[in-house]
Amino acid sequence: HARKLRGGAAALLRRGLARKVRAEHDPAPVQLLAHWRDLRPDQEAALAQEAASVQGLFGTQTARQLVRLFLLREELKRGAEAGAQFRRVHVIGAGAMGGDIAAWCALRGLEVTVQDLDARRIAPAFARASRLFARHPGQRRAARDRLLADPDGVGVAQADVVIEAVFEDRAVKREIHRRAEPRLKAGALLATNTSSLCLEELAEGLERPARLLGLHFFNPVARMPLVEVVRFHSEQDADVARAQAFARRIGRVPLVVRSAPGFLVNRVLLPYLMEAVRMLEEGAPAALIDRAAKAYGMPMGPLELADTVGLDICLAAGAVLADAHGLQLPDRLRAQVEAGRLGRKSGRGFYVWKRGRAAPARARGRLPADGADRLAFSMLREAVHCLHERLVEHADWVDAGVVLGTGFAPHRGGPLAAVRAMGAVHARQRLEALAQRHGERFAPGPGWDAVALAGPPP
Repeated sequence: HARKLRGGAAALLRRGLARKVRAEHDPAPVQLLAHWRDLRPDQEAALAQEAASVQGLFGTQTARQLVRLFLLREELKRGAEAGAQFRRVHVIGAGAMGGDIAAWCALRGLEVTVQDLDARRIAPAFARASRLFARHPGQRRAARDRLLADPDGVGVAQADVVIEAVFEDRAVKREIHRRAEPRLKAGALLATNTSSLCLEELAEGLERPARLLGLHFFNPVARMPLVEVVRFHSEQDADVARAQAFARRIGRVPLVVRSAPGFLVNRVLLPYLMEAVRMLEEGAPAALIDRAAKAYGMPMGPLELADTVGLDICLAAGAVLADAHGLQLPDRLRAQVEAGRLGRKSGRGFYVWKRGRAAPARARGRLPADGADRLAFSMLREAVHCLHERLVEHADWVDAGVVLGTGFAPHRGGPLAAVRAMGAVHARQRLEALAQRHGERFAPGPGWDAVALAGPPP
């Protein structure tokens, strides 16, 4: 009788589980449910059954890659300086990113002041912070008390870390940095949350340009574990170590990245997003494009992700990469931004958004036969170029950064691991075939000969 009840319950649980994981990518939860459903009444037999079930998981690609990624994540966390003390943070810019960075820092126990042109512009950030704090009832009141509006910027002089998080305008950012620098206390970090602009340009006009670092958070701030610590100067070693320590202090994984347009994560992510928009322009339904990405192992489709990040932010970051690397920007993306359809924050983008969720879209039409390859190889190609340009210190950190910063199919271990799994020669041939059909944006480029030597086979 108990077994029949478990069978019925397992069927309900399996339907819920199917909405969150795919058995071919993440076999452990599915196998656990099957083991519970078929559990034998005899304890010794049940334990033997469990041992056999677990043993079969150890040799899977998913297990190997998840263990590898866990170890890489721990390595990045250990790289942070121990002993650095942080009590106060000042955030300049109360928009979606700045406000959410401030709220997260307050939740993690820091005193935070938030600056913008006036209190009215700060209010929406505090409303979002209240919703975040409500999910942590034990810390709600204390976190709220630690978060203060500061339109006049008084908190700059007391802060251990000052984070500029305004929109992607070089001149505006430079002016903010120039005004903040003389007010900083000794040893304070001055950081920008730019998602794509080179720090060399943003540091122009500072008395000590090497003082400026990048602390690039990802959206949504409360869920994404990675912070790119961006450096551009040989004199920044001590500040970089403290920035790593700060990221660790607020529960984030720091990845040190060399300053270059788009840094690492957006450099890999944006060609993938642009390819999805291009396929949409060609008539492929958004739902099918996103479904193909999820079948590859991405936690969210590229068009839903673009809506979540904000299409204006995607366009601004894409424009930087277009200037630096020739990334082609689809007309559809620019048209969406010009029409005010910015994604989740405006209620409409590639999807219609209701209560923070994308409304289901009709899947009329077809996905191109090579659509899944176009999405995946847009990322794989760019990851190889990032390795070639040494944007991070170690090849494995390309994989760790892209997985932690984008959610890239964890069971594949990251884009470089995916290339090695299929063979660099084969991957390059598939890119050459895509380039023949769709243009130079798929041309393999430099660095492919070194991929096989960049790490152990998956």
